[in-house]
Amino acid sequence: MKRFAAVACMLLVAGLVVAADAKKFDQKCVVSGGPAKEDKTVDYKGGKVYFCCENCPKAFEKDVKKYATKANHQLVATGQAKQAKCPISGGKLNPEKTVKVGGVDVQFCCENCQGKVAKAEGDAQVELVFSDAAFEKAGFAVPKAEKK
Repeated sequence: MKRFAAVACMLLVAGLVVAADAKKFDQKCVVSGGPAKEDKTVDYKGGKVYFCCENCPKAFEKDVKKYATKANHQLVATGQAKQAKCPISGGKLNPEKTVKVGGVDVQFCCENCQGKVAKAEGDAQVELVFSDAAFEKAGFAVPKAEKK
């Protein structure tokens, strides 16, 4: 019986290690689209945007506007930026009106706004929600760290 308990404990620990390993960093570089690295970052809107190499941050900083939609999306996808309002109307969020946009759950105020985004596909859908104008309208923001 003790042997069974020991084996069960070892399997439990192994399962926890595998579960922890499953939460690996999985973001794409906003410039190249390749796998981003956690140590290649630029500060952006109170958060960090991740890149694949040392050259991409330079390209990003040279033309932030060109990459803003993807950078805004990445801030939300990494859990750094939080949504406050509807990205289409700026209205109050309704948790029942949600669409997955680029792998991120985005809330809307009503069926009309939700439907507009649900009908769009791919980059057009991401642009509707994460362009600078929509990002601002939705009140997406990276919470400021509490002062100690």
